[in-house]
Amino acid sequence: MIAIIKKDTSPDEIYELTKWFEAEGLKCDVSNGDYQTIIGLVGDTSKIDPELIESLDIVESVKRISDFDDSSRPSRVMGDFKRSGVKTVGIVGLGLIGGSFAKAFKTHSDAKVLGYDLDESITSFAKLDGTLDDILTDENIGECDLIIPALYNQAIINFVTEKAPLIKKGALVLDTGGLKRRICKECFPIAKQYGFTFVGGHPMAGKKFSGYKYSTGKLFRDSSMILVPEDIRDLNLCNHIKDVLAPCRFGSVTICSAEKHDQMIAFTSEMAHIVSNAYIKSPTAREHAGFSAGSYKDMTRVAWLNEEMWTEIFMENKDNLLFELDTIIKYLEEYKTALEEDDAITLKNILRDGKLAKEEVDGI
Repeated sequence: MIAIIKKDTSPDEIYELTKWFEAEGLKCDVSNGDYQTIIGLVGDTSKIDPELIESLDIVESVKRISDFDDSSRPSRVMGDFKRSGVKTVGIVGLGLIGGSFAKAFKTHSDAKVLGYDLDESITSFAKLDGTLDDILTDENIGECDLIIPALYNQAIINFVTEKAPLIKKGALVLDTGGLKRRICKECFPIAKQYGFTFVGGHPMAGKKFSGYKYSTGKLFRDSSMILVPEDIRDLNLCNHIKDVLAPCRFGSVTICSAEKHDQMIAFTSEMAHIVSNAYIKSPTAREHAGFSAGSYKDMTRVAWLNEEMWTEIFMENKDNLLFELDTIIKYLEEYKTALEEDDAITLKNILRDGKLAKEEVDGI
């Protein structure tokens, strides 16, 4: 296996990465070039996850080099929950996301699952249907090895701030908030003060409808889980979290900084909701029946949203969101101008530019 390191990576950063590889039992052969550095890894690399290494901001790519046919190998399963040492899981907020985490751990692990929701009827139902072993309280929260606050952003900060003295030392607190900068800035020092580990998390999965009744233990299957640890190069912690989350059956883990997360989410998620929400406001939309097919459904799927939650998210991330809005408005003006001026050549060119951009970004 070889790891190709990005240009301008500092020697100290390369040294820290090689130290981690060596701790995993591998010998490192470092080749420094003018444009990139290549780390050759010698030894049993079967336990090394290329996607995990590639998610580091200093790594360009990771490639396996093998002289044998491994097509008969079983497909890689992400993580080993038994290795995580987690015995008790606490879920705070039993909506679509929190309920799905609770059901995944109950279905695919032998962990004790505790849960809490402001709506007591939801908590009672989750206990009745077998998802929860018991209600999460101030008295038993100290039993939890893993706590997942599945709440709105400010509520996550409030929970960690208020419950920190009750969380046992060494526990992992993994949030599911839609943005990371403010949550991580507030929660990292609190966790350090009280001796537990806080990691920002964002499962890239969802449904049109929210609420516990729509939750499922299969919600996260094959989706991506974004992790924002305080030190994004702490691969041991990230590997541990992969073990912790094994019952959820995520397809991949992406590690990044809080700043990078919020920048990317503005483009991949927030903009999609805004554009969809604006698009459906056309007066023509009321007459779409009989004229609409896949394109309409794709464009309008996320127009139906939770306005309270998304207002909080948009306002908190407005710097990144305004950049994306300015960008799309600029390009929309180009199409508008070409049409107004009957400029078919320009219109054809900018349409081609968009097609080529899609090919470059995602392939055909």
